[in-house]
Amino acid sequence: MNRQSERLERLIADQEGDCCAADIDERIENLERHVGDVPSDTARDQAALKTLSNDTRYTIVRLLATAGRELCVCEITPVVEVSDSAVSHALSDLYDAGLVMRRKDGTWRYYEATKRATSLLDALDHTREGSR
Repeated sequence: MNRQSERLERLIADQEGDCCAADIDERIENLERHVGDVPSDTARDQAALKTLSNDTRYTIVRLLATAGRELCVCEITPVVEVSDSAVSHALSDLYDAGLVMRRKDGTWRYYEATKRATSLLDALDHTREGSR
């Protein structure tokens, strides 16, 4: 029996009072079913989470979600306190990650938080107090 199996056997024995090979196999099979429920293509999910890890991008998506409406780039730039190019780059990253929608109207470009972005922010808000 390898070291991992020995540790699992000790855990099950501690929890259940007894453990045999069938108990270990059953536990592993049950956990493997959960792993099977993980979507096969998680790249977009991981990109969205990574994108939110940057202060500027997080602030922008928070601003857009809180505003609850489209905002022009000229409305975003003065309140995030970074350069125009940093705002532009951040908005591009947010768009690529599926966290903002964009619309061009003549020379103006408007951005709005997607449902995915607001859902992620809501989840963070909802769990903030419980994480202590």
